Formats: sequence, C-alpha cells, structure tokens
Amino acid sequence: MILANCFVMSVIQVVNFLVLIICVLIGVAFVTLLERKILGYIQIRKGPNKVGYMGILQPFSDAVKLFTKEQTMPSVSNFMIYYMSPVFSLFLSLLVWVTLPYETGLMSFQMSILFFFCCLGLGVYSTMAAGWSSNCKYSLLGSLRAVAQTISYEVSLALILLSFVVLVGGLSLDLFNVYQSKIWFVILSIPLSLIWFSSCLAETNRTPFDFAEGESELVSGFNTEYSSGGFALIFMAEYASILFMSVIYVIIFLGSHPCYFMFYLKSVLIAFSFVWVRGTLPRLRYDKLMYLAWKSFLPVSINYLIFFIGVKSICFMY
Repeated sequence: MILANCFVMSVIQVVNFLVLIICVLIGVAFVTLLERKILGYIQIRKGPNKVGYMGILQPFSDAVKLFTKEQTMPSVSNFMIYYMSPVFSLFLSLLVWVTLPYETGLMSFQMSILFFFCCLGLGVYSTMAAGWSSNCKYSLLGSLRAVAQTISYEVSLALILLSFVVLVGGLSLDLFNVYQSKIWFVILSIPLSLIWFSSCLAETNRTPFDFAEGESELVSGFNTEYSSGGFALIFMAEYASILFMSVIYVIIFLGSHPCYFMFYLKSVLIAFSFVWVRGTLPRLRYDKLMYLAWKSFLPVSINYLIFFIGVKSICFMY
C-alpha cells in the first residue's frame, strides 16, 4: 500500500514537472512574439503578421524551421561540450522554475532562494563552455565578456536578495507574499527595485548590456558558431530566463502569489519593460558597464543590507 502511494505521488510529480515545462516553453514562444510586435510598433512597422491570425503562430513556425535545418559541425570544435552546452543552458533555465511557490504537488522547498542562486551561478559555465568549445576567437571573446558581466552583476543580485532575506527572516519565496500583504517592498526600497531590474537586464544579456551578443563588433558573440537546433536552444534559454526574472521581480517587489491572476498580469508588465528597454536604449560602453556594477550598484546594495540588518536588530530588541 505504501509502495503504491509512493508510486502515485512520483507519477503526479513527474506530470507536474512536464506541465510546468510545457507551460514555460509556450510562454517563451509568446514572449518572443510579444517582443517582435512591440519592437515593430516602436519602429513604426507591423512585426510578424503573416503566419496564423495576426502572426500568432510565428514563434512555432520559427521553431519548426530552426529544428529542421541542417546542424553544422565546426571541424575544430570540442564536439561533446559544443553540443551539450546549449542543452545544459536550457536545462538550467527550466530547472530554476521549481523554486516558485506553487500550490500544487510541485516542490515548494524552504531553501528556494539558495537553489535560485545555485542555478544562477551554474549558468555562467554553459556560456563559457559554449564560447570555448567552438574554438573560434569571436565566440571566446563573447563568452569572456558574458562571464565577466554575469559574475559582476550576480554580486549585486545576491546582496539585494540577502537584504530581503534578512527582512523576511527566511530563505523561502513563500515568505515574500506574507510580508507584503499590507505594503509592497517596491515602495519601501525603490532604488533596490531599480538596481534589481538593471541587474536582471545584465544577467540575461539584454540591451543595453548585450555585450556578449554585440553583433556590430563581435559577430554575434559566444553563439557565433551555433546554427539551427543549437542556436534555438540558446535562444529559448535566454527568453526562459527573461520570463523567470520577470516572475521573481513580481514575487520579491510586487507581493503577488502564483495563485492570483494579478501575478501573471504584473509578470507580463515586467516582461514588457524588458522589451521596452531594448527598443529605446543604446548599448553602453563596456568599461561603463563594469563601473556601474562595482562603483554604483555594489555600494548601494551593501548600504541597504546594513540598513535592513539594523532594522531587523531593532525589531528583535523591542
């Protein structure tokens, strides 16, 4: 009887994970469509409008085209690492979604913030491996830039999240919904919310921080040698990360839970902001990017962390 129950629970868990992955991938497809439509209207053109009603099937058409194209194989590449890097990248982008506090049979563990940082840190290795294994100078340059950028901005992200961990007193994302029932954290700490959003842009290699994929000077960056399926996997991993960063922003700063409709509305609004930034801001200079991380964001994050520790200490005293 106990074995039967364990088997049923395992099957439910697997089904939940599959449903989650399918929903995330469909979400990624429509985020790409949203981006192309918004950029089209910003640049006074239509965007995709041929495949399906108003271009709604365009992402699926692109996916079929990419996955059915011939896979190129650079003769001097490190074959296994070259092929596994995009797969590992997408795997991490999908794995990190289990940290969200769902009200289903999915994992809702108490150390979800710690798990989030582990996945964030591992993402660097897939980028580095993709650039190095291609055995191409453009790819290597792009991956080195991406790794330096990602590690720099991860420090700010970690300190900001640590500030709120001190404030809520735990490592579970469930606590953020409880503590924001009266007032959102975005109102209490507007500078931190702006730094978090900018760091998310840098973390996901988006404009104005897209040095890893700066086409004008790096011939596409660390994914230069990738085509068809490999490129599609890297592309999907990037947009899954954008979607996840939008969702995590909503949980931390806008106090919503995945059970409510407003949570998804706010997430779409933040995802729209990612696209809006791409359509309006030019790319920064690389040294300015590093100065921004180490000389602006880092001091503010540390000061807020010390301030929150002080606030929490005073609360404990009284």
